[in-house]
Parts: sequence; structure tokens; C-alpha cells
Amino acid sequence: MVEIGWKNRLRKGARMRDDAFYNRVSNDRLASRQMDELIGLARGLCADKVLNQAEVEFLQTWLAANLAIHDQPVLTTLWRRISEVLSDGCIDQNENLELFELLQSLGGDAAELGESLKASDLPLCRPFPPIWHEGAAFCFTGTFSFGKRKACEQAAIEHGATCGSLTKKTDFLVIGSYATESWKHSSMGDKILRACDYRDSGIPIKIVSEAHWVATVTA
Repeated sequence: MVEIGWKNRLRKGARMRDDAFYNRVSNDRLASRQMDELIGLARGLCADKVLNQAEVEFLQTWLAANLAIHDQPVLTTLWRRISEVLSDGCIDQNENLELFELLQSLGGDAAELGESLKASDLPLCRPFPPIWHEGAAFCFTGTFSFGKRKACEQAAIEHGATCGSLTKKTDFLVIGSYATESWKHSSMGDKILRACDYRDSGIPIKIVSEAHWVATVTA
């Protein structure tokens, strides 16, 4: 009886491992298919170089429907960002440009949303400098996984910083996580290059990634 019970447990364990394997494979295939569809949508929405509110609302609906099938982090991040943009019922010019650049980047290289900065040519300070907020002046540029730019600024302010445009008195320029290798040609490129000029001239401005900054406000 003992030997039979042991064999039954072994068979049960093997079935559970098989089920887990097939479930994982099925989930991976579903996630891959969803990403392929999302990339196709992103390319289609950006094809005419114009992104209107109806298209953004359509994408939000598509994301919500797919999240009901599979809770994939990539889709969740984009759905949350679009929902924040649409929360006031309209999309302003800056939000429209941010979403367009985000979708264009996604459709161009299939980069996963929410990843840390990958572009090797971003002029971040290295080694990464320590970040403080009390009495420091921050400027945020780009598109952020943390939330809207205003949300980032509010988090910095709550930790004692001031936020505004890039000037020679700025202590930290924070670059959003959705930067790509084409950042020089994006709307934030001029701001980053100006910060580099400040830094090269001896002004002690720190250029840091969103991921590095977020670690200081969520610790």
C-alpha cells in the first residue's frame, strides 16, 4: 500500500508539472500574439503621422478587452498611461505628441513598454549620481512609466524639490523611460542637448534616467 501511494503521488506530481508547462507555453503564445497585434495597431495609428482622440479611445478599448483575456504587464502599462491621458476627457497637444512618439517607438522596434532605458547613446551621468530632493530643482522630459509628467513633478515636490523648465539652475534633468535611440530627433532632444551643453560648460547639472529617480521616491 505504501509503494502504491508513493507511485500515485509521483504520477500526480508529474501531471501537475505537465499542466504547469503547457499553461506557461499557452500564456507565452497568447502574450506574443497580443504584442504582435499591438505593434500592428501602433504602426497603423501612426501611419498618417496624425493621432486623434478617437484613435486613442479605440486603442484604450482594445487594451481593456485584451487585458480581460491576459493580464500582460506591457498592455497594462500602456492602458494605464492612456487612461490617465483621457481622464479629463480630452488630449492636449503635449499628451498627443507623447502618445504618438510612444506608439511610433513601439511600432518601430517592438521595444517593451516599461523597460529601463536601453539606448546606449543617452547622455546619462555615469556613474549614476546620488539624487536628493530637498532644495533641489528638477526638470522632467519625455514619457514616463511612473505616470504623467505632472505626477512625476508632484512626487518630487512632495519630497522637497521644485520643478520647472530647464535652466542653468536645474539640478536634475530626468529622462522618461520611453526614450529610444532616436531621442535626438524627438521633442525632448533639444532639452537633453541643452543640458549636455550646460554640463560640458561646468554647470553641475545631473542627467538621470527615470528608473534611477523612481528608486529615490519609492524607497
